[in-house]
Amino acid sequence: MTSSRQRMSSGAATASVLLALLCAVQLLAVLRAPAAWLPREIAVTLQPGTSIVLGRAELGAPRAATRQLTLRRDAGGAWWLRNLEPVQPIVLRRGDVRVRSSDVPLERGQQIQTGAARFEVLAQDAGSVTLSNGERTWRYDGATLLQDGALQPACPDAPLASRVLALWNRITPYPLGLARPVSLGGLLYCGNRLASSTFEAGTAMLGRMPDGRIALSVRGDQPVLVSTAQDWEDAAQRDQPLAATDAVAVGRTVFTLVPNGDMLHLTPSGQVALSNVPQVQLPDAVRWQWQERTLFALPAPPPLAWAAAIGVLLLGAGSVLPLLRQRVASARLAMPLIAALVAATATLLLIAQRSSGAPGVGVSLLLAWATLWLTLRFHARISLLSAAAVLLLGTGLLVQLEMGLGASDTAWLRHFQNSTALLGLGLPGMLLLLSSVGRNNLSRPVTERVLLVLAGIALVGVLLQVCFGSETGVFDIQPFEFAKFALAALSAHCLALVAGGATHQQRNWRFWLRMAAPVLLFVFLLGVALVRVDDYSPLVLLLVWSSAMALVWCASRGRRAALVTAAVAICLLVAGGAAMRSGGAVLGALGFYPERFQVWSAPTVHPHTGQQMLLGARAIAQGGWLGADKAFGLAALGGAAGDALAIPAIQDDFAPAFLLQRHGLAAGLALWTLQALFLVALVRVAAGAWGRALAANDFRRAWLGRFQCFALCGGAAFVAGHLLLAWGTNLAMFPIMGQPMSFLSAGGSHLLFFICPLLAFGMASTPFNEEIQSCRSMSNTKSWAR
Repeated sequence: MTSSRQRMSSGAATASVLLALLCAVQLLAVLRAPAAWLPREIAVTLQPGTSIVLGRAELGAPRAATRQLTLRRDAGGAWWLRNLEPVQPIVLRRGDVRVRSSDVPLERGQQIQTGAARFEVLAQDAGSVTLSNGERTWRYDGATLLQDGALQPACPDAPLASRVLALWNRITPYPLGLARPVSLGGLLYCGNRLASSTFEAGTAMLGRMPDGRIALSVRGDQPVLVSTAQDWEDAAQRDQPLAATDAVAVGRTVFTLVPNGDMLHLTPSGQVALSNVPQVQLPDAVRWQWQERTLFALPAPPPLAWAAAIGVLLLGAGSVLPLLRQRVASARLAMPLIAALVAATATLLLIAQRSSGAPGVGVSLLLAWATLWLTLRFHARISLLSAAAVLLLGTGLLVQLEMGLGASDTAWLRHFQNSTALLGLGLPGMLLLLSSVGRNNLSRPVTERVLLVLAGIALVGVLLQVCFGSETGVFDIQPFEFAKFALAALSAHCLALVAGGATHQQRNWRFWLRMAAPVLLFVFLLGVALVRVDDYSPLVLLLVWSSAMALVWCASRGRRAALVTAAVAICLLVAGGAAMRSGGAVLGALGFYPERFQVWSAPTVHPHTGQQMLLGARAIAQGGWLGADKAFGLAALGGAAGDALAIPAIQDDFAPAFLLQRHGLAAGLALWTLQALFLVALVRVAAGAWGRALAANDFRRAWLGRFQCFALCGGAAFVAGHLLLAWGTNLAMFPIMGQPMSFLSAGGSHLLFFICPLLAFGMASTPFNEEIQSCRSMSNTKSWAR
């Protein structure tokens, strides 16, 4: 017993020392970051009848073109804006309405010239338009395109998702139709496409605006002409009045507009360029007011942020009421109260940075430290699960912090600040919410209802993504992440019921309805992955999860086929990986996500995704074993991030490539070890829960142990799938698959909706002697099948 306690004490001390070193490295990166300045306000002075051309340098907008827009004043003194870069339209905010500079609401009698084709608007109402080219007539309502009253045939290259969407719009009433734009260009009249032989398909689109009107939207550099009362004009370069415009957005930079006589004040926010010195060459009509990037800046939070923070604080403080009724020691009340305070602070910062402005990096760093140390010390005894998790989280925050400090604009630090706020809200909140699991205060009927509600919420979220979002999510969240957690939890509950050996009389229609719920959710997610998401990585995740759960079920039933099944599955996975590597072109030719396999086999001919693979491989090669600085990245702390930030989506899909370039392959091996320890810890806790279920003398504890076992195994399977896909993508073992690496990438939805609940549930499921003893003294001895 003494040696066991000594090992646990030394392990806890090692985890604390490693976390302290990780925090010290983060602090060193912040302290070594050079001073940086950004424009606080841009003032443009123009006399009536004059104009000026502004671009990337004058606006401080990294994504703007060299000559992005023209500001002018007419003879009456009114301000006007014209976009000069058709490839990147400007978004104008007028109250609650947002309008793209390239959008032209269609009106009756208007004509559209796309290359050699000309279309005339014969009729227009609130939700549809009728077009004609003199030979054919089309009616478009935002979802379905009819040619002379009939549907056009599907395009030969139309993917399965497009065909299913067209079928849905055809058989459902108009209010239930899903928005589907019309593409102008190409050689065929098919699907939702109007041909124009000299015009590239997709350069111009017809779509439904938020107010229901149909508008023309230009998305390329080929000119699209629209008729006016006097003449023709380029749809992408029309003059836009600024009289009722509150703000304009160029790329990811938003400028709030305040006119003041001959001067127009622009206040930039979002992605703003940084400078090492507070000076830049500007035209005489443009003047900047500089501000220095500070570590501990905290913009005044709005009243909504304070109200939400106080609400979270009160809810968190209410979680200690059961402990007060039990008259526990005051030391056990400290951690729940600290968790409530951390969650309230994170809520305040999260809402503030989305409204009034982001806090300084020092404020976010303090919140991150508080969250990590709270997680490590939440229970009196530090477990392997909590130690591995906080070290993985700290490593991920360090990588995001280095990206933000080493970038040349302010947007990169937002990933770090967003991750710290979501982590500070999600992890303490989940620890408080799931603390009843560790105290065995979980009611099976209540849990079942909660799980069904979670499954319903997941289905609604995924349905919203299908209707209004894309493969990146909807409303700035990714419902698929929450759906994975709901699927793992609901399936675990159903498996726990079946494994308990319920009698035949108990298996009524309600029982089978419960059993069918996870199956329906799984099938729905599978359908969404095949139809809506332009990526097969969700299929791989679901395959890994379902295979793992099948193995766990066989092992729990004591079937010898489990070992044979595991061996066969491993052989099939290895053979499948080799077949994919050698026969990826065959799968692409069969229509199974051909773009992904084409990029994998010939990355040099694909400008975007191919660059991800090539630049990622170059970054990893630059890192070597010791990092690009030959000092495990310590010499480069706080410095420029280099050309690694040019890798598309490096903060999400290719975060491991940045880690390997900055800190070397040795750091990558250490990360692999931590990831393996985390998975081992989850499986270990699951095995312990199964053992407690077998030894339990009452039905509630038996069910809870089985539920914990299956849920943790399912969560571990999903995490293993994420790690497999992320490493395979970065090391070019698999085609490009857009899945974040758990703990390392800046995947906000993955962190909040999956990692935080899984980690909190695993920590709550870890047994402690003092809790076990109390549970035994309070357990009942009702006879029920386990």
